[in-house]
Amino acid sequence: MEGGPYPLHDSAADPSPDTIGYRGPTACAAAGITYRQLDYWARTGLVEPSVRAAYGSGTQRLYSFRDVVVLKIVKRFLDTGVALQNIRAAVQHLRARGFRDLERMTLMSDGATVYECSSPDEVVDLLQGGQGIFGIAVGVVWRDVEAALSQLHGERVDTGETLIGNNPADELARRRRDRAV
Repeated sequence: MEGGPYPLHDSAADPSPDTIGYRGPTACAAAGITYRQLDYWARTGLVEPSVRAAYGSGTQRLYSFRDVVVLKIVKRFLDTGVALQNIRAAVQHLRARGFRDLERMTLMSDGATVYECSSPDEVVDLLQGGQGIFGIAVGVVWRDVEAALSQLHGERVDTGETLIGNNPADELARRRRDRAV
């Protein structure tokens, strides 16, 4: 599968994924949240930018690809009615485990608690409890964010170079691409 203009997949020609950041408006667009939500979540420590934090007036936060995935997961939980306090506990758990294998995980919730399931057996165990439960297949969220970011702009942390998205409807991006070649 082609990773678009961003190095979400390893490639010898592309910079490391750790060197790509997404500014607030881009992270909001990809996660489906408002800038006010993004700002609040960053200020309260729910989802902080791991590439670059804002440090005073005029600086821009830069979010990593994984940060944007977590933002979209938070949004999905909020949309289903999970309390922000419970979402905060789930994000702290994910952060503690280093967000490893995030794309292979399923997050389940009964509305009060969020559970991490990494195997079908764990999902079945939760369902056998008899109460209503819903799940978020993080791999699906991962691919949604990947597709959204391929249409938006990123930034190389090491050089500050803007990485222009792949949206054919974006006339300005097309002109920049044509001028760069």
